[in-house]
Amino acid sequence: MPKIDVYNIEGKKVSDVELKEEIFGIEPNEAIVHSVLVNYLANQRQGTQSTKTRSEVSGGGRKPWRQKGTGRARQGSIRAPHWVGGGIALGPKPRSYKYRVNKKERRLAIRSVLSSKVLENQLTVVDSLPFNEIKTKNMVNALTNLKVEGKTLIVLPERNENVQKSARNIEGVKTSLVNTINVYDLLKYKNLVITLDTVKKLEEVYA
Repeated sequence: MPKIDVYNIEGKKVSDVELKEEIFGIEPNEAIVHSVLVNYLANQRQGTQSTKTRSEVSGGGRKPWRQKGTGRARQGSIRAPHWVGGGIALGPKPRSYKYRVNKKERRLAIRSVLSSKVLENQLTVVDSLPFNEIKTKNMVNALTNLKVEGKTLIVLPERNENVQKSARNIEGVKTSLVNTINVYDLLKYKNLVITLDTVKKLEEVYA
């Protein structure tokens, strides 16, 4: 069972916590993580690209010249795909890229990434984030004290306006909730900062 230090927002160690092996101590399954990541990115696609076929392009209603006798190739419309200004043959049309991934696979992918954060020492646990006001400077100081540098994802057990709004103007820092985390964010942000309450909730949800 992995054990990790717990700090306060001053950066001082206050205790340690044992993390559940089945969530923070499994061998990461890279294949499943990749599969779930591709699914997430596919589901984000809008699929609104569209081209006009020859029937949708304006003009071209009249045959440009008679069928025979001109010495030129026969043509039925100046809006055929091979004409400049003509329609597009086999071009993209609006479609949905969404598809579903098994729920067990999604949960395994989350557990795999959480475990990899522990293995790579990219997980920081704080006892709490006691922000009494919305102030970006307070969050900057807290992250500095915790020696967290670079892209950082802060996962909260529930909505906390003071913490969320204090972090939203810091470049490379994002807040998320236990019930909204996804593989993409966990991989995109190098550092993961969670509170003790977040640890308990993660263990409840993903156990």
